[in-house]
Amino acid sequence: MLTVLGFVMIATFLVLIMTKKMSPIAALVLIPALFCVAVGQGARLGDYVIDGVGNLAPTAAMLMFAIVYFGVMIDVGLFDPIVRGILRFCKADPVRIVVGTAVLAAIVSLDGDGSTTFMITVSAMYPLYKRLGMSLVVMTGVAATANGVMNTLPWGGPTARAATALKLDAADIFVPMIPALGAGLLFVFCLAYVLGRRERKRVGYLTLDEALVPETDTALVAAGGGDGGGKTAGHGGAAAQAGAGAASGAGTREGDGDGFQGLDPERATLRPRLYWFNAGLTIVLLTAMILELLPIPVLFLLGAALALTVNYPDMAEQKARIAAHAENVLNVSGMVFAAAVFTGVLTGTGMVKHMADWLVGAIPEGMGPHMGLVTGVLSLPLTYFMSNDGFYFGVLPVLAEAGAAHGVSSLEIARASIVGQALHMSSPLVPAVYVLVGMAKVEFGDHTKFTVKWAALTSLVVLAAAVLFGIV
Repeated sequence: MLTVLGFVMIATFLVLIMTKKMSPIAALVLIPALFCVAVGQGARLGDYVIDGVGNLAPTAAMLMFAIVYFGVMIDVGLFDPIVRGILRFCKADPVRIVVGTAVLAAIVSLDGDGSTTFMITVSAMYPLYKRLGMSLVVMTGVAATANGVMNTLPWGGPTARAATALKLDAADIFVPMIPALGAGLLFVFCLAYVLGRRERKRVGYLTLDEALVPETDTALVAAGGGDGGGKTAGHGGAAAQAGAGAASGAGTREGDGDGFQGLDPERATLRPRLYWFNAGLTIVLLTAMILELLPIPVLFLLGAALALTVNYPDMAEQKARIAAHAENVLNVSGMVFAAAVFTGVLTGTGMVKHMADWLVGAIPEGMGPHMGLVTGVLSLPLTYFMSNDGFYFGVLPVLAEAGAAHGVSSLEIARASIVGQALHMSSPLVPAVYVLVGMAKVEFGDHTKFTVKWAALTSLVVLAAAVLFGIV
């Protein structure tokens, strides 16, 4: 009963948000509350929610102050050179921009934190997508999938969890998987190239000079809304007249909302004299995070406070900067706390455990000697519908035990368990994905519809490569 209700609850949630019948926050709260009552545990709903909130509170705090910190870094101009450098490399070509998104997301993912990766990637690439009228779901989909592959780094989380759950060395899990993960990352780059070609065909591209000149002073692509539905007059740099310039969201002045702020050299929030201080502070912050000198929420709290104080010593300016980023903070933190209701009910009612037990029990006896392959396939839906903690500490030991009964080593099971991470990073249970869609101003349902198929295919490529190379 709990198994069926668990799957029905998840399916109901996904259908409602993808068809835009409910907002993600409302669906994350109301759907699990309804199902909690349906299974006869409505009296314990409060306990489940409090448990879920308690588990996700540190993540919410980290995201709140990380958004403020990176928002201030954008305001002061820390990422302006990156934006200009990427634009010059990409030459305003949609193909290069999409590939550049994948490369940038993969590189920044080396810090092991998805939220940081998405903040930096969107900060650098969003203005380019808006200026050329490109699809923003392409940006979020490529960034999330690239980050998912890189999320398997030993300090990224999943590999460490698998090692802990099965009492193995993380290096023994990760190092042999490098060729397979490399194949997955290469597939992401190829996917970015294909998607970029599609975007180039749809919107054309500007010349470098046209892309750099403020929209108010030149003829530009008439960009559409959140899906970037604009078209140029053709290729080779010919751009359409800016008949919808005001609606394109590519303005160049502070306060334009979706403005092309990364290249506006005149905005009042710039602090060029403090550039190297801000760059050094960011490097120190990321280094401290990788070395785990302090909990990540504490690091971002300290970093945000220091960045505000040094860059904007005037209290009025500090309040203005905080207010400027309040919408993103509220959206993301609200989504995280709403997700706490969903995860709290799934875990508290026992739905997750029953679903996992049912899936493991459904494995045919004849598949026992191929438990590595089975684990890899199961990692896709299980890490999408469950938290990494739930999968690696709750399900993986059961899969490893089943594999051991048929002579399959725990190492092989552990390696197979990380192939689903490309899909996991777009799960509604991953707080970082709300940072990505929130900063990119993309509907979560649109991101899900676009990304899931490509992310699942990427995970299957990793699994196929692992089988081909004899790793799994």
